[in-house]
Amino acid sequence: MRILFLSYWGLDDPLTVSTVFPHLQLLQQRPDVESVLLVTIERNGKAPAFRLPFAADKVEFAPLISEPGRNVLVTKTDDFLRFPKQLVQLAAAHRSDFLLARGAPAGALAYLVWKQNKLPFYVESFEPHADYMLESGVWRRYDPRYLFQRHWERKQKQLARGLMPVAENYRRQLISEGVPADQIVTVPCSVNLAAFGYDAARGADVRQRLGLPADAIVGIYVGKFGDIYYDQEAYDLFAATAQHFGEKFRLIVLTPNAIPEVQARLAAVGLGPERSFVTRAQHHEVPGYLSAADFAFAPIKPADCRQFCSPIKVGEYWANGLPVILTEGVGDDSDIIKAEGGGAVFNLDHPETVPAAVRRIAELVQQPDYRQQTRQLAERYRSPERARQAYATFFGA
Repeated sequence: MRILFLSYWGLDDPLTVSTVFPHLQLLQQRPDVESVLLVTIERNGKAPAFRLPFAADKVEFAPLISEPGRNVLVTKTDDFLRFPKQLVQLAAAHRSDFLLARGAPAGALAYLVWKQNKLPFYVESFEPHADYMLESGVWRRYDPRYLFQRHWERKQKQLARGLMPVAENYRRQLISEGVPADQIVTVPCSVNLAAFGYDAARGADVRQRLGLPADAIVGIYVGKFGDIYYDQEAYDLFAATAQHFGEKFRLIVLTPNAIPEVQARLAAVGLGPERSFVTRAQHHEVPGYLSAADFAFAPIKPADCRQFCSPIKVGEYWANGLPVILTEGVGDDSDIIKAEGGGAVFNLDHPETVPAAVRRIAELVQQPDYRQQTRQLAERYRSPERARQAYATFFGA
């Protein structure tokens, strides 16, 4: 098999590193795969140096360059006019048997390629992206991006050889919409379990470097503020957690947001620099910080479509053995937490659920084996083995 693998993110984007690279490794390991052409979209105007964290003699690289510094609508329009033509040329030169797209925006490009050359395509991490952006307030209902993306998602449902949603909730929804069940396999966002496993020595080093007291109860948040995540509500959640744990509580925040702003807003809720640490971390640095923590936060904005997602951060937290304070109604994860543990859920429409969730976390971290128990959820639900099985279903064992 010769596969064109399309990522909608850049090569060095954390989402590519955390979700695409593990799947490339699975394809590299298949004896029936002759070649994989990885195509990424680079938005800084230049091609990055190609490197993978594993031996990959079957994987080639061909970036698509998006022109930076323009209006977002102009950029997106140009991307979706120019990239399908380039992908058709790349697929022909590579002699690709099919295109494997990561995410519904990449799936839209796969459909536009199919329109030109009828190249079969599959879409993994298939989610209702248009509705995500609408319900998060990022797009408006009459935004051309929303209208086109929604149309292209309908075409993916009709024409893709296979869809790999990240949540069982969405698999059931797709079946109810008429997508044949044998064309759908659920593959939650995979996590590199070895890389994100708990490392006591590494965690102790981070605690010492940050000057955390030996008896500190440490919460960690890895992610953004705003967009599809809570903003001020997240800071209020941190403050409520600090109020429960008292002076022992410390907070680590790894974020792409402006650090001075985050620090100021933490200070405004009583979590100044003596009780919090904020930085921007590279993906490979994150496991060390997780190992220094006792539990984690995932303050994702609720929306109807959120039940169809699979936050990579939850899988990484679980892989490190960290129970998660998670918004209710997020993917399959909030239901898993309710049924099997691994954290606590809250719903800001019911304010009493916040202190209840914090109390539940306080109970969990007192259990001597809580990290091992939580880690099992990642092994059960976020292992790359789920992707391996899906590939066997669609591409042959």
